[in-house]
Amino acid sequence: MGAGWVAGVTRARAMLSRCLGTAGVREVAEASTLDAALRHLGATAYRRDLEPDASLSDAQRAVAATLLWHLRVLAGWLPRGGANVVRLLASGFEIANVEDHLRTVSGTPLPQPVRPYRLGTLATAWPRLARTGSPAELRAALASSVWGDPGAESPAAVATGMRISAAVRTASAVPEAARWAAGRLALLVGREVFVVGRRLAEPSARHAGRLLGSGAVGAASFADFRQRLPDTARWALDGVDDAADLWRAEARWWDQLRRNGAGLLRGSRMSSAPVIGAVAELSADAWRVRGALELAARGGRPAEVSDGPG
Repeated sequence: MGAGWVAGVTRARAMLSRCLGTAGVREVAEASTLDAALRHLGATAYRRDLEPDASLSDAQRAVAATLLWHLRVLAGWLPRGGANVVRLLASGFEIANVEDHLRTVSGTPLPQPVRPYRLGTLATAWPRLARTGSPAELRAALASSVWGDPGAESPAAVATGMRISAAVRTASAVPEAARWAAGRLALLVGREVFVVGRRLAEPSARHAGRLLGSGAVGAASFADFRQRLPDTARWALDGVDDAADLWRAEARWWDQLRRNGAGLLRGSRMSSAPVIGAVAELSADAWRVRGALELAARGGRPAEVSDGPG
């Protein structure tokens, strides 16, 4: 392993000190008001883009932006192959930018405009996508990039198509994250088809079938969908008999991400594993902090965080 990987692994382990962890997340969740939660966060690594009088949505976005900054810093310490791994794992930020941009070019922008996430070297095709001026142009730009054709121009089709693309590419290029990607994709397809009632556009269905199997993607019922999933994806839906309960499975997915990330960080291996583990832990921590802020905004209550084995 070259010096770039050694430096990157060392930096990845050091960056975990920026996580709030179980105790810190609980303190935020138990704050009696959003203002109190923000004061607490103001003394942590999440203070970077946080305004003391931020609304809930702005505070949650600031937490996400801090995570992105951490990932950009980490990628800067890695050789090209390592930076490519982080870019794949950070795909959600480019997807969020595209969703906001598509609202603007469709004539339905958010009531309060938001600045795009600053992706830097973690951008896949964002600079070119940002220059599009209509939904049709955006779809064409996606189709000519590694994202692929989402199959339609609607916000739902674009967002779903990009998430499917990210999951499939991640599973192929990052073996350590293949199980996460497959489980996440199973949750996405299950929610889109059996909760929202929206069939996947043809290109997206075909791409999803590469990871979940065409039988699962074409299933007529949620029970059949779950039964047809490969083992690499079915785990994410264990115990979920009704599609309406998929939200519980999503929370469990994040907890499993955190646990698996911790497992990859154990030992003294100088490989990509600790870097991937650090990205998983940092991402799960930010997700839990965002949830804790919402609890605080509702008056505060203990966060449901798990420390047990599993």
